[in-house]
Amino acid sequence: RSGSPRSADRPRTLPPPAPRTPSPAEATALSAFVGRLPGGSCALDLEGRITFVTPGAAGLLGADRAGLVGALPWEALPWMDVPHVEDRYRAALVSRRPQAFTVLRPPGTWLSFELYPDATGLSVRITRGAPDRDRPPDRPAAGSVPSRATVLYHLMHLASTLTEAVGVDEVVEQTAGQLMPALGAQAMVVMAPEDGRLKIVGHRGYDAGLMERYDAAPLTSDNPAVDVMATGLAGFWTTFAELHAAYPSTVHEDGMAAWAVLPLIASGRPIGSLLLAYARPHVFPPGERAALTSLAGLVGQALDRARLYDAKDHLAHRLQSALLPHTLPRLPRLNVAARYLPAARGLGVGGDFYDLIRLDEHTAGAAIGDVQGHNVDAAALMGQVRTAVHAHATVGAPPDDVLARTNRLLTDLDPGLFASCAYVHLDLATHRACVALAGHPPPLVRHAGGRVEPLRVPPGLLLGIEADTRCPAVEFPFPAGSVLALYTDGLVEAPGVDIDDAIAALGGLLEHGDPADLDGMADTLVRHAPTPGDDIALLLLSPRG
Repeated sequence: RSGSPRSADRPRTLPPPAPRTPSPAEATALSAFVGRLPGGSCALDLEGRITFVTPGAAGLLGADRAGLVGALPWEALPWMDVPHVEDRYRAALVSRRPQAFTVLRPPGTWLSFELYPDATGLSVRITRGAPDRDRPPDRPAAGSVPSRATVLYHLMHLASTLTEAVGVDEVVEQTAGQLMPALGAQAMVVMAPEDGRLKIVGHRGYDAGLMERYDAAPLTSDNPAVDVMATGLAGFWTTFAELHAAYPSTVHEDGMAAWAVLPLIASGRPIGSLLLAYARPHVFPPGERAALTSLAGLVGQALDRARLYDAKDHLAHRLQSALLPHTLPRLPRLNVAARYLPAARGLGVGGDFYDLIRLDEHTAGAAIGDVQGHNVDAAALMGQVRTAVHAHATVGAPPDDVLARTNRLLTDLDPGLFASCAYVHLDLATHRACVALAGHPPPLVRHAGGRVEPLRVPPGLLLGIEADTRCPAVEFPFPAGSVLALYTDGLVEAPGVDIDDAIAALGGLLEHGDPADLDGMADTLVRHAPTPGDDIALLLLSPRG
């Protein structure tokens, strides 16, 4: 980006070697080798899904190969849904060491499994075996109770996905998408205290009208969601009679048959509660209660991080909103359109800015800039740079002096960040303009006849590097019907794209735009910008006749 220096000797990361495709002869030999081995083999990815299965393995498992590939073993083969299978599978994933177990395939076939894990998945060897005399036989889970292996799978998957959730809404979506299908629940509510009331943070499976009635309810102990938050102890009710006996004021409004309310714990304290509701009768055996408590712990930690992120994001946007101009001055001889888009990553706040300064009835100043970074520090420094440019322009300083004085301010502050900037002085009476650049991309001019060209202006150094640097100024004609486009590099920079080619493409869009409709032109330029990994600021100026 313009506001950050680049190192020519930055170490390069070599891409991993591409996998080699075996020749037909090698593939035939490999197939024959696998076929000669006794028993069968299959492979699982890190999410537990079968990616490969031999005919011998499918025969031993008593299943069709097409139905096995892409499936979870304990879902495709219910007789594998037993606790010791889960224990060995978990041990293999966590320890990355081989594991083995035997399991009964009904009605009377015992199979031996050997698991060989690595960082990419598991290889499984299957042969006929004999029962383990030291371990009593397991029985698959029955009815609608979720399997232990299925809960384990979703527990591991939820743990990985929640680490990437950055906001409260995303945490709620990830939790609902993982927990409800894993546990067979039909509804979910995430709640947290706020200003002495119970706030519905998010929900799935419930009517919005019902949630509105419970949102902002008092924090009273006769509410199970509040009681769980106060005590840190989970509540499980298999019938409404049980729930009503514990909380007599509860009304059966949701039509559900069983409920689990779990405390969301973060840093050793309850920060909210999670309700899971079941439309059919549901029991909560000890193993499932322990799994639910573990899942709620993951959600609580993710929710705490997400609330902090949302608070910082809100603060950053309020700061940036206060520093950017809410409205631009109206000049009778100038049409103006401005756009600002935050980056798609980070806090969505950064250091891009623009400004239009009315100097008198016939003259104005226009500025655009880009401070290095995507954080609150960048936004704060952006406000200082914009204020300095505005102050020096207001006293009538020419463009090169405006940038020189702003540069001295930055070097005196020594913020550890750099900024690019373009400042243009507009004389609307004589239809002339003068521009100076400090490490900023060249402005584009669309002439009245439609031809577009970049202004050939020496860019000068970025602001904040050397105290006594000067940025040369260049004067150019600016007649009625022409359009001047000032922009930051987020509008043109993209990985693997030459910057000159990108600026030329932007000029092509400008050439085909309608100078009488600057707002439409601005929308077109922004719509064709790269996916914003960087902030985008755009200022279009056109003199009237």
